Amino acid sequence: MSLIPVPTTAIIVVAAGSGARLGADAPKAFVGIDDRSVLRHALDGVFAAQPMQVVVVAPDTHVGVAQAELLAAAGDRAELGSVVGGGATRQQSVAAGLAALWGDVTRVLTHDAARALTPSAQIDAVAGAVTDSGMIPALPVVDTLKRVDGDDVVAAVDREVLAAAQTPQGFPRRALDDAYRTAAASGVEYTDDAALFAAAGGAVRRIAGSERAFKITTPADLARARQLLEPAVPQGIGRVGIGTDVHAFGGEGPLWLAGLEWPGEPALSGHSDGDAVAHAIVDALLGAAGLGDIGEHFGTAHPEYAGAHGAVFLARTREILAEAGFAIGNVSVQFQGNRPRFSARRLEAERELSAALGGAPVAVTATTTDGLGFTGRGEGISATAIALVHRIG
Repeated sequence: MSLIPVPTTAIIVVAAGSGARLGADAPKAFVGIDDRSVLRHALDGVFAAQPMQVVVVAPDTHVGVAQAELLAAAGDRAELGSVVGGGATRQQSVAAGLAALWGDVTRVLTHDAARALTPSAQIDAVAGAVTDSGMIPALPVVDTLKRVDGDDVVAAVDREVLAAAQTPQGFPRRALDDAYRTAAASGVEYTDDAALFAAAGGAVRRIAGSERAFKITTPADLARARQLLEPAVPQGIGRVGIGTDVHAFGGEGPLWLAGLEWPGEPALSGHSDGDAVAHAIVDALLGAAGLGDIGEHFGTAHPEYAGAHGAVFLARTREILAEAGFAIGNVSVQFQGNRPRFSARRLEAERELSAALGGAPVAVTATTTDGLGFTGRGEGISATAIALVHRIG
C-alpha cells in the first residue's frame, strides 16, 4: 500500500443532528437511504474526492456506528479519518471537529452529512477555491419569494440578489479558528459557517453548487434521495403512471382545456385555469417518476401558480422529471364531458400539449359518457391520463 502524504486540507463532516423533522427513530445521519445510511453516502463522496483529513462529528451515542461507517467508506485512506462526539448545536459540533484537526492543515471544509449526495467534484472545487476568503457552493434561487407578516404578504423579494447556500463550505484554517473563538465569546449561534466567518470580518465568495447537494431534512427529501439512487431502468423498459382530474364548470373567463382556449364555452373552476386534461397529465407523469403529485408541486401552497395555464404546469413538470433523471416517453389522455366539441381541434391540442412536454408524443381522446354521471349532466369535466417515463442514461 502506497503512503499518502499528510494532507493540508481537512473536511469536518457534521453528523450530530437529531433530525427531528425527518421523523425517524435514529439520528438523521444514520437513517438508511438504500442499503447505506445518509452518513455513508456522504462519506462515499468525501473519500472519492482528493485525499484530506476527515473528521466525522457524531452524537455521543453513535460514535461507534459512525466509526464503522467511516472505515467502510475510507478503504485504504482509513488513517485519514477519525470520529469525535458532537455538541448540543451545530456550531458546537464544528468546534469539536476543529479541535481534532492536525497541525499541517491550512484549509478546512465544513460539510453537512445530510447533503449526502454531494458530488465529489463539488468537494474538490470548494477545496481548490479557498484562499484568504471563505468559499461556499450556491445555487440560484428559482422560486418567487415573498416577505410575509403572519399570513399577510408584505412585499416581493428580488431573487436575483439571493443564492441558496450548500456545503461543503471552505475557509483558511487560522481565520476560521479565530472566527469560532469570537463566536464562542459572543454567545451568538449562526445558521452556517459562512455567516459565522463573515460576522468575524472574513470575506466569503461563491462557486456554482449542484442540484444533487440538497439537504435531507424531511421525509420528502429522503424520498427524493432514494429516487435518485434507484438503479437505471434497462433501455426499453419504462415506468407507468396514472393521473385523474375533475373540475366543475363555473370559473371566470374563457374555458381552457387540453392546452387550448375555447371561446364561448363556460370556464372550469380551479386554483389555476382548471385545465383538467393538463392536470391529469401532470399527475400521471409525477406518479410514474415517483415524485409526488400535482398538489405538492402546484397546489394552493404555491400562489405563484394561481391562474397559470396548463402549459406552464406541463413545462415545469418536464423540468422536475429531468432534474430527477427521467425523460418522458409518451402520454395518452382522455377527457369525459358533453362539451366542448373536441374532434375538430384534436391535432391542435396534441401539438400544444406535446410542445409543453418538450416534444414527447401526446394522444388525446374524448367521450361524452352517454349522458351518465356529472359529466353527462354537463356539470364539469373529468380527465384520465397514462404516462410512460424512463431513466435517462
